[in-house]
Amino acid sequence: MMSVVHRLTAGWLVDHLSFINQCGYEICDSFAYPGSVTLNTFITSTGDCHATSTLPATSSSRDGPIPGPAIETEGKRAKTRYLFREEFFDVSKPHIAAAPEEQLWQGCPEESLTEIKANSTREEHREGTKSGVGDSVAGARKKRKRKCVFNQGELDALEYHSKVRKLIWEGTLHLVQEGLKSGFLHRTTAELGCRKNVVPGHIGCGLAELCEMAKQFPAVNESDHQAVHVLDDETSIPEQDLLSCVTENSSNCAKIVVLMGQKYLVPPKSSFLLSDISCLQALLNYKKKYDVIVIDPPWENKSVKRSNRYSHLSSWQIKQIPVPALAAPNCLVVTWVTNRQKHLRFVKDELYPHWSVKTLAEWHWVKITRGGEFVLPLDSLHKKPYEVLVLGRVQGDVKEALRKSEDVLPIPEHKLIVSIPCSLHSHKPPLTAVLAEFIKPDVECLELFARNLQPGWTSWGNEVLKFQHTDYFTLLQNEN
Repeated sequence: MMSVVHRLTAGWLVDHLSFINQCGYEICDSFAYPGSVTLNTFITSTGDCHATSTLPATSSSRDGPIPGPAIETEGKRAKTRYLFREEFFDVSKPHIAAAPEEQLWQGCPEESLTEIKANSTREEHREGTKSGVGDSVAGARKKRKRKCVFNQGELDALEYHSKVRKLIWEGTLHLVQEGLKSGFLHRTTAELGCRKNVVPGHIGCGLAELCEMAKQFPAVNESDHQAVHVLDDETSIPEQDLLSCVTENSSNCAKIVVLMGQKYLVPPKSSFLLSDISCLQALLNYKKKYDVIVIDPPWENKSVKRSNRYSHLSSWQIKQIPVPALAAPNCLVVTWVTNRQKHLRFVKDELYPHWSVKTLAEWHWVKITRGGEFVLPLDSLHKKPYEVLVLGRVQGDVKEALRKSEDVLPIPEHKLIVSIPCSLHSHKPPLTAVLAEFIKPDVECLELFARNLQPGWTSWGNEVLKFQHTDYFTLLQNEN
């Protein structure tokens, strides 16, 4: 299951949408008997406004033709297939257009830190003019004037940016050129009418709130409570079971779990724990040691505070995550970091040493449009079109580490993961394919603070099922 479209020395061009749709979201029901109630009837109930039989059986041209799913008929095995909705990856225009001389294909100008500061100020002026349409002119002026003075955090970010911008510009250009040559990217798509992105409203039952409520549940006696709940054809799970132990789908088909009346898809060969950071014991009780641990912490920042989208964690709380107890020897640890230098320094100087992890590399995820442009100008001060990943390995028994690292390539100091981002907040690109050459096959992988599931991975978080909600998918239907 590969999401890599092109691989060059600089890094990878990744197709996130195809990765999701190759995860195997097929529901296989048992054999039908006369008079039986089929799974299909259940799935297309009125509760699923998007999963109805009237939806067209379309698919992304990138994925090639997709065989239609089988629907349960008497004496036949049923299959129903879900595809992630394409419009969530329909990024055809940059959020803010770069000036013509700053376009990716114009070549990377050598710029000093002073010039980057000046460009950033100009960019803020353009952005302020664009966003200040409804503001008074005086208000917009005041906003822009304030932005001309750089605080220490912004100065640190500019200095970091001046060090990495050439690598990001040139590497992205080479990968985009490959994508345009192969037809994966289309320069002309930016001129086409863009479909309106209708992001479903408040989908789900409030997973984070449910995890908060779970603390009020009566305590479960460890000795007589199971460490894992294996999904069978029963799809509805009592909330207490779902929140108190790891749920596992060990089959080759996807399963649907119903939680507080909402339906969520669980891909094959995946497991998850829905809980908040104070209820991690069930993950430790699962007794697995992981060779790869990916962490996407809810970093504290102003926009998170303003939006109340999810609760943020302090540095102290993040340090309490029991990574050493979950990690196998020589475990590869990958942490997503925002562009705040304070967070990057914390991961490298405090968090990793606290977990006995040695920092090995900084990679960048670069976000582009379907036409191959940066989603934001590279030198924009407010937000960058890239995010940072810090990679490290758990330090431990030297002999064990050497044995584990045989036949595995060393982690390169810098790589780019270039992709069209999902318009859903914080839906990160998959790392399975890009990490494949640096880890042994069939290793145990864990994602912490996950909001979606992947085959072959254990996922944990207080919104771990968020992007598995059936409303984010299209249900394909036709008969064999």
